[in-house]
Amino acid sequence: MMKAKVTLLLFVLIPFFGIKAQQPITLSEDSLQIGKSVLPSISVTIPEADYDKTLKAWIRELQSGTRSKVVTENSEMSIFGAKIKSISSNPINVYSKLDRQESQLLLSASFETKKDEYATGSAGVPEYTKALDFMKEFSKTQYIEFAKEQADAEEKKLKDLEKELSSLENEKSRMEKSIESGRSTIQSENENITLMNSELATVNTSLQGQDTLLSTMEAGTARTELEKQVKELDKRKKKSLSSIESSEKKIQRANDDIDKATKAIPENEKMQLKVREQIAAQQAVYQQFAEKLKTIRAY
Repeated sequence: MMKAKVTLLLFVLIPFFGIKAQQPITLSEDSLQIGKSVLPSISVTIPEADYDKTLKAWIRELQSGTRSKVVTENSEMSIFGAKIKSISSNPINVYSKLDRQESQLLLSASFETKKDEYATGSAGVPEYTKALDFMKEFSKTQYIEFAKEQADAEEKKLKDLEKELSSLENEKSRMEKSIESGRSTIQSENENITLMNSELATVNTSLQGQDTLLSTMEAGTARTELEKQVKELDKRKKKSLSSIESSEKKIQRANDDIDKATKAIPENEKMQLKVREQIAAQQAVYQQFAEKLKTIRAY
């Protein structure tokens, strides 16, 4: 059973709109029942902290620097020979208990500096102030860890949104470049078609002349040579036609790509606007959590 004697309010609650504001950390001179004994103790609130994480951290803190282990029985913890140099240069015994309360934890600890002598304010024990600081710093550390996890989670959301915006911007840039490239392709391929049509006109004129000449020639070396020239002209004609067909396909693909990109860019811009609004809102949220963390660190 614990009965509060003196409550020391250390920090003032400063609310933030939109998030659960930081809570005060309070220290109390208290009493702690361990087994059948009631010991003078110090209690400290640990706002918002996770019970299991805090319990592990407290046990780790008590066992640091010593081979002694914390013994737990019915949620009551005790360790003999703990080395807490910030309280005493000599090993001390610590009896403690961690309880859940609404939106916070309550850690109560009794520090036995010598046999049957405890760190209490009323007894004028010099270790009392040091014990208060020790308890306050432990609570502050746990609260900072919790608030940092909150702020980190909100910062990650912000960074994810910024990455999404960057991706949309890059996508728009690629589409704009696709339009530019398509237009360049269309111009280049149209120039090629013009060139190939000119080549076809030349070849067709030559073929007509050669065909007319062949119709009047008898077999012989001259006719054979002329037939070779006709075959060569046919090859040029097929090559020109194939090149024109290829250019027409490239122009069609380029037009399709331009149409697709032109239709997609407005939707991309709408999405960018939406994500920018989300970023602005998330920046405000993150700033609130960052300010909360900053305030707790200043406790």
